[in-house]
Parts: sequence; structure tokens; C-alpha cells
Amino acid sequence: MTETPVTQTPSETRVLALVGSLRAGSLNRRLAEVVRDQAPAGVTVEIAEGLDALPFYNEDLDGDAAPEAVRAFRDQVAAADRILVLTPEYNGTMPAVLNNAIDWASRPFGEGAIKGKVLGVVGTAVGQYGGQWAHEDARKSAKVAGANVADSVALSHAYAWGSDPTTDPETVQAFVDSLGKLVAHESVA
Repeated sequence: MTETPVTQTPSETRVLALVGSLRAGSLNRRLAEVVRDQAPAGVTVEIAEGLDALPFYNEDLDGDAAPEAVRAFRDQVAAADRILVLTPEYNGTMPAVLNNAIDWASRPFGEGAIKGKVLGVVGTAVGQYGGQWAHEDARKSAKVAGANVADSVALSHAYAWGSDPTTDPETVQAFVDSLGKLVAHESVA
């Protein structure tokens, strides 16, 4: 009897996108949608919704009685294979909503859902530096929180008022390529 070889389908890589801007029409949100829609085969990108529903981190709210929004967010982070942060820069740093999400994902400290997750930070912002300071701060915060930050996934795209980076094929490709680098980044156990 001849055995038929078993062909294994490569497992799907689940990427959770955290968008630092809450505005529905934000360019970082739109870039997250483009990246999701152009993800390579075998990669699923889910955009985390409801970051604005997370209360500011407060240890008194944490633990077994943590709010449902927090528990749901932590479950999303835990289920992801990779995390892609897409964020603008607010007043020279990352938006508070993003910092708060990292705070919740890092608790309990040393055991949080973000621990060991491969994470990359990209984004676009108006001006000369494209959100570079915010991206550096997000990488630093995620590292302290326990994430495996992929420093090779670094794209700070600068745009001018009135322009739309989602309509520029080269810019879109750079963001899609960043997703590819994130997926290819070796996970550290």
C-alpha cells in the first residue's frame, strides 16, 4: 500500500493592528485598512477596535474585575501572533490612547498579553519627521512592557497637509512591506 504524503497548510499569521488615532478618517487608520486589505496570503490583519473604551489604566480596576473592554482587548492581544502599531505623533510623542493600550496589555507586569509578542511600529504624520519621535516612544514603551520589538520594522512617513499617502502606490507598498518584515521577524521564546 502506497502512502499519500500529507500536505500541511502553513498556519495563518494573525496580526493585530493598533491604531494610535481614534479619528475614523485618520490616515493611519486608512493605512491600517490598506495593509489589512493587501496582506499577503497566509496573513490576516485585524484592526483593534474600541481602544477609546479602555479606561485609563488603574490598578484598582484591574484583576478579576477588570472591565469587559479590557478583557476583550487582552484576549485580542493574546490571540495575535504579531502586533503592528500604526500611529501619528501628538505633541512630540505617541497618543495617550496607544500608551494606555500598551499599559493594559502589559499587566500583570511580566505576564501580560503583550509579553514576547513580536511588535513593529510604523505610521505617518504631517511634517518633516513623519512621527519618528512617537514611533521611538512606542517602541520603548512596548519593550519595557515585554514585547519583542522588531526594530527593522520602522517606517516614519512624512506627508504635507492636504496630501493623502493612501493614494501613493510607493507609500502604500512601503507599509505593506513593513507588514512583511513584521511577519518574517523571528519570534523569541
